[in-house]
Amino acid sequence: LLFPVSNLCGKCRPRDTDLLQPSLNFLYWSLHQTTPCSQQRAVAVLLSNVSLLELLQKVLECTWLWSPPSRAAYLSSEDALLCSGWLLVASLLLYQHRYNTEVHQTLSVDLTEVLNAVIVRNKKPILLLVSIMQFLRALLRQNFSSSLLVIAGQNTAPSATQPQPSSLQDTALHPLAMQQVFSLVVSLQNLLVHKDLLLSQAVVACLETLVEYLYVKNQDAALHVASQPWHRFLLFTLLSGGQKSFLQPEVLRLMTLFVRYQSSNIISQKEISQIIQEAAEANIAELSEATSCALCLFLSQV
Repeated sequence: LLFPVSNLCGKCRPRDTDLLQPSLNFLYWSLHQTTPCSQQRAVAVLLSNVSLLELLQKVLECTWLWSPPSRAAYLSSEDALLCSGWLLVASLLLYQHRYNTEVHQTLSVDLTEVLNAVIVRNKKPILLLVSIMQFLRALLRQNFSSSLLVIAGQNTAPSATQPQPSSLQDTALHPLAMQQVFSLVVSLQNLLVHKDLLLSQAVVACLETLVEYLYVKNQDAALHVASQPWHRFLLFTLLSGGQKSFLQPEVLRLMTLFVRYQSSNIISQKEISQIIQEAAEANIAELSEATSCALCLFLSQV
């Protein structure tokens, strides 16, 4: 089925949302819901389809071109298509790298546009933000280096719209600039305050991947970002709702992040003891799977 569906996608235009959106979803789930052996073949099939990749390029570009006069509370068909496109490309990035699959057509993205989608947001639906963050995580995990993807502006002279490397730190983090990193972190913190479960999971995962990327590139920059005092205020905000327990997945994963990077000004020994005490008193069988996994990671890190 991958052959006819991917070929069908390649014959469509981005405006053919009724046909494209379920088709891209089918391709996405075909990658994720199959055996490792079949997954490698599926990646090869999709990456050999030049028409499909050209279509995906157009879909990604529509993220910056489509600007409805007002965003409805529900997800429009155009936004749903964009979500499917970003998620599929993020998956292709990861699996192409994993299997070292041959690439017949590259995709191009403007890193500044991707970052601004999260930093500025412009009333983008939550699911679209989550999809773009998944793509950003894939970029960070591959150090912005992929044979499938060309980052617009790389290997060119900096322009007026691109942040100029102002320090050795910026050079080490290329193609990111430290100012972009701080803007992204602040935006992710603000998104966490919304306390939307899907959004919270995506934001914390993006923060984890971002700090991991920084730590590999420049340990001082990573520790500086992880120890920002604003993180402590964020934790108090997350714990200020009706459920004040530390045993919330996003809180536990944030705590794990701060323990990992030794941010003692954010999480103290007292709070670590509180979490362990809560875990000891909790009925483990009643905890959600997300909470159980987050708690295991936290205890292992401690």
